[in-house]
Amino acid sequence: MSFSRRFFILGTASVGLSACSGSFNREAGITLDEGGFGNPSMHNHLVQTGRISLAEIMTRRFHDEVQSMVNFDFGSATLSDEAHAILRQQADWMKQFPELRYTIYGHTDAVGSDAFNQRLGLRRAQAVRRYLVSLGVPHRSIIAVVSRGERQPLIVSEGREPANRRTVTEISGAIRRGRDVMNGEYARVIQREYVASATEVHGTAQ
Repeated sequence: MSFSRRFFILGTASVGLSACSGSFNREAGITLDEGGFGNPSMHNHLVQTGRISLAEIMTRRFHDEVQSMVNFDFGSATLSDEAHAILRQQADWMKQFPELRYTIYGHTDAVGSDAFNQRLGLRRAQAVRRYLVSLGVPHRSIIAVVSRGERQPLIVSEGREPANRRTVTEISGAIRRGRDVMNGEYARVIQREYVASATEVHGTAQ
């Protein structure tokens, strides 16, 4: 067989395989490939050896995958439509990981007295907690609501500053109910996501 004919056959076969591969459903777990093959195993080893905590790993994921902050109108603890949308994302994420625990921090701008802003920050954090719980996040998952008042501004300003009128949701830790419950912590999280990512194949492969 001539070289040109062999090249044509191989090229045709490659095109055929490419066309076929596009018709198959993606395999389970493909959405979990973060571009660092072996990272789940490495993270699990670091957790088990005490060099890193599950909360640290999941905190990075939380901030990468959802918005952790919502903002408020001046002097208000009422959730806006935008805040509702962000908190729905947070709730969906939080319900995937029942082993994690969270703290919600409320903040204000610098207008008003310290005492007033402490109360306002707490009301904002409580409003966020109530809404997350109404979306199905267990009460026990949110271990604290804390007011920072005006003490931790994002932008230093004595006036009205929308960026400082906010709440921030943070991962506080992971529950441990016994010696072996969280053995293989990060591997267990990845395995659960892997199974959940599987899609049902309909029809018969051609």
